[in-house]
Parts: sequence; structure tokens; C-alpha cells
Amino acid sequence: MTTAFYSDERCFWHGGGNYVLTVPAGGLVQPGGGLPENPETKRRLLNLLHVSGMMADLSSRKAEPADWDDLRRVHPESYLGAFKTASDAGGGELGLRTPFSKGGFEIAALSAGLAKAALVDVLTGSATNAYALSRPPGHHCLPDWPNGFCLLANIAIAIEAAMTQGLAGRIAVVDWDVHHGNGTEAIYLGRGDVLTISLHQERNYPMDTGGAEVRGIGAGLGANMNIPLPPGTGHAGYLMAMDRLVLPALHRFKPDAIVIACGFDASAVDPLGRMMATAETFRLMTRAVKRAAEELCNGRLVLVHEGGYSEVHVPFCGHAVIEELSGSTISAPDPLGETLAKRQPGPAFDAFLSGWLDELARHFV
Repeated sequence: MTTAFYSDERCFWHGGGNYVLTVPAGGLVQPGGGLPENPETKRRLLNLLHVSGMMADLSSRKAEPADWDDLRRVHPESYLGAFKTASDAGGGELGLRTPFSKGGFEIAALSAGLAKAALVDVLTGSATNAYALSRPPGHHCLPDWPNGFCLLANIAIAIEAAMTQGLAGRIAVVDWDVHHGNGTEAIYLGRGDVLTISLHQERNYPMDTGGAEVRGIGAGLGANMNIPLPPGTGHAGYLMAMDRLVLPALHRFKPDAIVIACGFDASAVDPLGRMMATAETFRLMTRAVKRAAEELCNGRLVLVHEGGYSEVHVPFCGHAVIEELSGSTISAPDPLGETLAKRQPGPAFDAFLSGWLDELARHFV
């Protein structure tokens, strides 16, 4: 089995703007550490893979940037032109919390190119499965409006490139980032050939999207599944949602490949989420989807990195996922694992969540 891993140092050079957490600096807000979406979590994951020796078990690869034709299958020329012009002129901000510096357009196109190469290589058999360490992320980006740190819709760009080449006819996207994958949803809401599933903290970001009642429109009716979870959902709750809602949906859809929008901000110590996931949670979710991919589409599974803002925890969550993806015996024990295991919700919460999932399931019949 070959697990391909795609990264590029230039993606870490994407600029985060003059922010403090998610608040613009200025007035009484003293300049500080910048946006939570900074290079450190991703670079630390890459570094941990090297230090642990895991990288030797992976096929480390580069990729070309997504080209203009790739981008305009998803984004209108007007948006791409405005982005490129601002990027060439020194940078700026076109949407909500999406700053970029000079050359930001090219870096975002490279991030999308990593996702594209990962999916194409898996579909053509060059790799069994793959992980793309994309930055900036993409799952919040609408066709003509960037938001939530996302400048281009990386996964959608990859899917459209693969479909244009005739490599797949049906693709499923499972998004377990703590925030709703509103961009991917918007792009595919009216299509039935791409199943979009988002597990997210209810009313976190965006606050006005992600409801279970949104099932798609027209030809896409039934091909969108939102699974909003209550704050505090922990390890057992995520696995329950996977078993009861996500996996049955994948089996009904029967995709040619599965793409995971792999955010780690459901971690119990993430500054932008209020969930209780552990590295083991992400490992076992990966195991479940990998098994589904083996049963449904010859193991064709691609993970594209999205959010996750804890510098200490993201590397260990990511390492656990890639261990599971590759079958490597090299491990990097989670330094927070024992502590977080003791702080998981108890039986009363799990019973409450079971009823919550029963209520959600009514939308998906």
C-alpha cells in the first residue's frame, strides 16, 4: 500500500494579516499574534512526521499549482481576477478574515494543487490513498466570496479536475472540521454526483449555516447532509455519529472515491471549538472511513487538511490519522491523551447525544 503525502514549504509562507485571534488589530486592540490560521500547526505536523520517522513510510510528493482552468471550474473569472490583481499589488483582503500578502494568489493555487494532485494520483492508481497538507484551507470558500481563512475551494477544485478528466463520476466528501463546510455545500448543493457530509459544532461558524434541514436542491436533493453536534461532544459522540449517520450515507451513495476535509479543530484544546475530540477520535474516524472506502471504492481515500489551531495537539492528531491511513507501526503518543480521556462526557451526555442523533436522523430518511 502506498500512502502519498503532499506538502510544500511555500504554503507555510501564506500571510495571516494584522489580527489578534479573529479580531482586527487597531483602536484598543493591541497588535498581537495574528490569526489562529498560521503556519505553526501545519509545520509542526510535518516536523513530527520527520522526527518520528513516519515520513519514511510515506511517499513524499510535491505538486504543481492548480491552473487557471482548474480554478475557473469553481470560481468565476471576476473573483479570480480581483484576487490575482490584489495579490500582485501587495495583498489585501477580499472577504471575511481572509487576508493575504503579495503572492497570496499563487500560494492559494498551490494549496489547491496539492489537493488536486492527491485526488488524481489516487484515482489513477499512483497511490492507494493520500494526505494533502494544504494551506490556506478551503472548505469555507464560496465561489465568489472567501471567508473563514479560506481563499480557494481546494477540495471542489480537486473534484472538478478529476471529473473533467473522466476519473470519477461520484465523489463523497466527509468534513469533520469543527466548523460547517459551507463553501463545499454551496458549490454542490444542486448536484447529485457529489455527496457532501459535514459534522460540525452547532452554530459555531458560520452561525447561520449547517442546519440538518438543508438536504440539497433540485438534482442535489438528498446529497447534502449536515450533522450539527452540541458543544461538548466527545470521543464516543463522534464515533456514534459516524456509525449511525455518516457510514450508512456513504454506503447508500456508493462513491468512486471519498475525500475527507480533515480539520483538527474539534480537538478538546482547540481555541476555536468547544468539542472534546482526542487524537484517538481522529484515528478511529479515519479507520471507519478507510474501511468504508475499501468496501465501496477500492480504498480510494484522500484527506485534505483544513482547520485546527492548537500548536501542541494538531501534530499528534494528524500523526494518528496518518498512522491509520498508511498502516505504519510508527507512533507518536498523544501527550494529552490520558488527561483528555479522563475528561470525556459521561453516560448521561452520551444518552442525550443518542437522542440528538435520533432527531437528526429524521432529516435523512
